[in-house]
Amino acid sequence: MISLDNPRDSAEQVVSDLLRVPAPADELGRIFADHGHTLHLVGGSVRDALLGRAGDPSDTSATGGTGGGAPDLDFTTDARPERVLEITRGWAEATWDAGIAFGTVGLARRGVRFEVTTYRSESYDRTSRNPAVTYGEGLQEDLVRRDFTVNAMAVSVPGHDFVDLFGGMADLARGVLRTPGPPEASFDDDPLRTLRAARFEAALGLTPVPELVAAMRSRASRISIVSPERVRDELRKLIASRDPVAGLERLVEVGVADLVLPELGAMRMEIDEHHQHKDVYAHTMTVLRQAMALEDDGPDEILRWAALLHDIGKPRTRRHIAGGGVSFHHHEVVGRDMTRRRLMALRFPKDVVDAISSLVYLHLRFHGYGSGEWTDAAVRRYVHDAGPQLSRLHKLVRSDCTTRNRRKAENLARAYRSLEERIADLAAHEEIAAIRPELSGDDIMALLGLPPSRLVGQARAYMLDVRFERGLLGREAAEAELFRWARENDIVIPGETPTPDEAPDA
Repeated sequence: MISLDNPRDSAEQVVSDLLRVPAPADELGRIFADHGHTLHLVGGSVRDALLGRAGDPSDTSATGGTGGGAPDLDFTTDARPERVLEITRGWAEATWDAGIAFGTVGLARRGVRFEVTTYRSESYDRTSRNPAVTYGEGLQEDLVRRDFTVNAMAVSVPGHDFVDLFGGMADLARGVLRTPGPPEASFDDDPLRTLRAARFEAALGLTPVPELVAAMRSRASRISIVSPERVRDELRKLIASRDPVAGLERLVEVGVADLVLPELGAMRMEIDEHHQHKDVYAHTMTVLRQAMALEDDGPDEILRWAALLHDIGKPRTRRHIAGGGVSFHHHEVVGRDMTRRRLMALRFPKDVVDAISSLVYLHLRFHGYGSGEWTDAAVRRYVHDAGPQLSRLHKLVRSDCTTRNRRKAENLARAYRSLEERIADLAAHEEIAAIRPELSGDDIMALLGLPPSRLVGQARAYMLDVRFERGLLGREAAEAELFRWARENDIVIPGETPTPDEAPDA
């Protein structure tokens, strides 16, 4: 234990300088002290302060949040949840009790969000998806049940005593990841910690000690009892971390990926003796790194997932060709469907599923561009099908080039620059980024006197094809094209007298 306000030597002074306790923490601590309770700042709040990461609310890759949902400050206390709500009534401007069954109360004041958890321990039985929570009586009992030593440090408020019972600060300095107690017991308490270990390796660069890796491997199957939503949240934070490749490779190594992302390990395909195709797994990790290098403003989760999953259809579509070749025909179609099924099983939001699976489906289309033989219509279709994902598609296609053949890489880059230039040129003359028929469904119904029906959809699809093939025609020419289509399909145009051949039978 170190008193941050009265360091005894230079080493303690260093810790004191790093651990600047936020004023709101002391304010809340005084309320608890006045009511006879203890309060400690704990977990990620203390760890990040020691790492110099405190005060960066945008970086949630190694915190408890999923981006926008993480509390600003985490605390532990001897007060039960109902008591926390009672003594903070009138001080907290907002409260939430979604986690009260697990001993956690959320508070907010002056734009700062606090999460206060009663001393506790929790464990899973062999079949339960939800942990059984029991309250503890002391700080040490609470800290020993935490996932890793780097999260088992605490600072009392308002007293400012730093507590590090399990060597968390030393582990941070050494760059290692350990559990406060036996790792097997920790992973039995909460199997999700096998995923969290990989995430902390990815986000903080902490290398799991050998006994931790062994426990991850021996307890891998336990992840199957954890809810898909909790698994999803961990994976989303891992993919958004500083080095997701490190975490993903760890999950594959210990077998956890076989249960949460089995498609990932399946890409470790043997390379045939003639080296006719790359190791898809290694290629995928390279593509992910290259996609990250093209990000504009922080982690792009959708781009990263698309890079990770873009080739997951290859193992199912691999065919050996006479003469030693290998083909992966339609792997983008298979991959799109596999991506959609996996992300939906993990309860990803629908818009995220749609965006990622669309990119997986489209990532190969550029290779039909060749040396620029596409018509303007084909370029318009490319932009239309990419829709709002066009910018990401550009980055994904560029990242997908991992060849060591310099001439081939230069040719691919030159061809894609050509495509981008054509897209920009068309965009300068028409609204290519939002291609739609010049006549809306309402226009078509009014012009042809049709009620809502399948015919209206067919007419709109035809007008969209016209838009692709011929660009913007103008209103008058677009209406003339619609009428031409209607006559070809025996649709009577209001105000026109049908010819005898077109007249309906009596």
